[in-house]
Amino acid sequence: MAQIAVRVVRKAQEALDIASFELARPDGAPLPAFSAGSHIDVQVPGGLTRQYSLCNDAGENHRYRIAVLRDAASRGGSAGMHDSLHEGDMLLISEPRNHFPLVHAKRSLLFAGGIGVTPLLCMAQRLAQLDADFALHYSTRSAERTAFRAEIAASRFADRVQFHHDDGPPSQKLNLPRVLGQPDAGTHLYVCGPSGFIDFVLKTAKEHGWPPEQIHLEYFGAAPQDTTGDRAFEVKLAGSGKTYAVAADQTVVQALQAQGIEILTSCEQGVCGTCITRVLDGECDHRDMYFTDEEKAKHDQFTPCCSRAKSAVLVLDL
Repeated sequence: MAQIAVRVVRKAQEALDIASFELARPDGAPLPAFSAGSHIDVQVPGGLTRQYSLCNDAGENHRYRIAVLRDAASRGGSAGMHDSLHEGDMLLISEPRNHFPLVHAKRSLLFAGGIGVTPLLCMAQRLAQLDADFALHYSTRSAERTAFRAEIAASRFADRVQFHHDDGPPSQKLNLPRVLGQPDAGTHLYVCGPSGFIDFVLKTAKEHGWPPEQIHLEYFGAAPQDTTGDRAFEVKLAGSGKTYAVAADQTVVQALQAQGIEILTSCEQGVCGTCITRVLDGECDHRDMYFTDEEKAKHDQFTPCCSRAKSAVLVLDL
C-alpha cells in the first residue's frame, strides 16, 4: 500500500489521556478521499505501525484528524504518539481503508464507548449532512474523559447525541433495552469501543432479537487471551512446500519472521485484518476480533498475528 508523508499541523488535548492529531501534506496538496468509518495506518515513533480512525468530516481533503487514547498497557503505540510526536513532526501513513462503512438505512443508532467515538463522530457528521435519522449514544467513564464534548455540543447534530458517564447519576446512564426497543428492519446499529462495551451492546441487541446483518461493529483492541494451554504446531507454506515450527510462546508471524518470511501486520491483535492469510488445509484456533463466527467456521483464512492451530499443521497460501 502506498505511503503518504504528512506533517502534524496541530496536536490538541481533547480529554484526559486523549490527544488529537491533525495531519496534512507539507505542500498543502489534497489527501486521498475517505468515507465515514475509515482508518489509516500510522508509523508511530519507535517503529511500530498502528491503526487510527479518521474523525474529521469525510468531505475534507486538506487534512486527516485522528485521536489517540494513552493506554496504560501500551506496547509503545499510544505512548509513542503522546510522548514523542509533536506539532511540526513528519509521519508516514497509509491511504484510508474502510472496514466499517455506513450502509443506507431508514435510521441509524450509533453506540460509542470511550475512544470508540472517533469513527462514529465521522458517521454522525455524514448522517447530519444527509439529514438522515440517527442518534449517537456516547458512553465514557466520566465527563473529563469525554473527547470532543464541546465540539459535539456546538455541532448541528447536538440534539441527536446523548452522553452517558459511569460516574454520573443513574438517570443519564445508558438504558440499552429502552434505546434498542424492538427490532426494526429499517434501523442499523453501529458499535465501536472496548471489547467489553461492544460485547454488552451485542449481547443485549441479540437478546432483543436484532439480526446480525443489522449490527455493524469495530473493535479497538482485543480481549486478553488465556495462553496457558497453548502448544506448538507447524505451518506449511504451499508455495515452497517447506514446513516451519511455531513454538507455544510464538505467533505464526514471529515464527515466519525468524525464517526471513515477512507477513504485513498492523495491530498485532487480530482487530484490523491487515495480516489475513488464506488457509488451504487444517483447523484454525481463531483468536481475532475481525471475522464473524460464520467466517471462522470455514477455517479458510485466519490472522497469523494472534490466531493459532487446533490441528497439528496448517497449510498456508504463502
